[in-house]
Amino acid sequence: MIDGTAGVRGHREADEALLDNLDALAERDPGGMLRHTASGGAQVRESAALAAEANLSVLADEGRPRAVVIAGIGTAGRTGDVLATVAGPRCPVPVIPHRSAGVPGWVGAADVVIAVSASGRSPEALGAAEAAHRRGARLVAVGAPDSQLQSVAERARAPFVPVPRRAPARASLWALTVPVLLAARMLGLVKVNEADLAETAARLDADADRCRPSAESFVNPAKSLALGLAGSIPIVWGSSPLATVAARRFGDTLSANARYPVVSGALGEAGRGRVGLLDGVFGGLVEGERDIFADPDRATAAETRLRLVLLRDGGLNPEDDADEPLVVEERRADAVQTLAERRGVRSDVVTAEGGSALERLASLITVPDFASIYLALAHGLDPMAVPAITEMKELANQ
Repeated sequence: MIDGTAGVRGHREADEALLDNLDALAERDPGGMLRHTASGGAQVRESAALAAEANLSVLADEGRPRAVVIAGIGTAGRTGDVLATVAGPRCPVPVIPHRSAGVPGWVGAADVVIAVSASGRSPEALGAAEAAHRRGARLVAVGAPDSQLQSVAERARAPFVPVPRRAPARASLWALTVPVLLAARMLGLVKVNEADLAETAARLDADADRCRPSAESFVNPAKSLALGLAGSIPIVWGSSPLATVAARRFGDTLSANARYPVVSGALGEAGRGRVGLLDGVFGGLVEGERDIFADPDRATAAETRLRLVLLRDGGLNPEDDADEPLVVEERRADAVQTLAERRGVRSDVVTAEGGSALERLASLITVPDFASIYLALAHGLDPMAVPAITEMKELANQ
């Protein structure tokens, strides 16, 4: 065990045996991040019920907006990415995630602003809500009940969806996302129905069961993914816009939970430059020097290598709703897997399952979410406590 600065404790090498020791997992996860992550299905159901009680139907009274801005930071900001990808390229109005305080200068009475904050007090969401009220834009707010954000919504006489704060923000993606999608449905931007929500919740439940702590590493996809990533520099690419949202989400959770540096993004963009990482000093350039008798999945601190994680949409999205032909996405994904194999860079593939875009997205997010927590626990890190985040907030507010 290493005692680092600022009270951080952990060990450089991942302890594979720890992941199949239920008592050790519970001891190292005192805040219950595994339990919170397993609640995705329950979050979908609860948030759908809360949104139904929030009278979102008033949003339809003034018709379709000119544009929709989703304001928030961190996990709250990712809800805008989810809405944009579920709405798809045929969405009749622009859907714009906004991660800064306030709103874009062009926002006015013809637009809708959705302000999202798990705590209900993030400066980005509060600033956006207040700016939307001043400019006469339609406002929807999503966040903790009895919060500053609720107060702003009440002053603006705007719908507010009270999402109870049952978990850290990064484990509350589905609780925050569902009200955003249902608000967009009222505006005529997405076709998410009750069956889609039910199937997505069921998918989240089923994947949480597959990734449960009591499932041993050889049958637990999240533990297997975590052990494959241990000691590596992960590269996470999504083959489609939907898979790219999941890839960036995995980058978020690997950084916050496991404290791993990550490269994440769209596979299409990677083909314009970042795919060259496979040739670099952590990739193909040094893979040829590896001891042929060494365990390929166990690198020492001096042998850090790339590990590719490819999230594939599974060939389920119809071509007429895609940004580019499905065959192009699939061919590109096949190509990068071949490139990695030729260079000795090991890779993992997670393929989407399900019918609706929301269910497919859920199937790409749950296993990586759990993997980021198991990776943290294997290094003896508490995935809930991130001292650097707390210190940064304190220093920034001085």
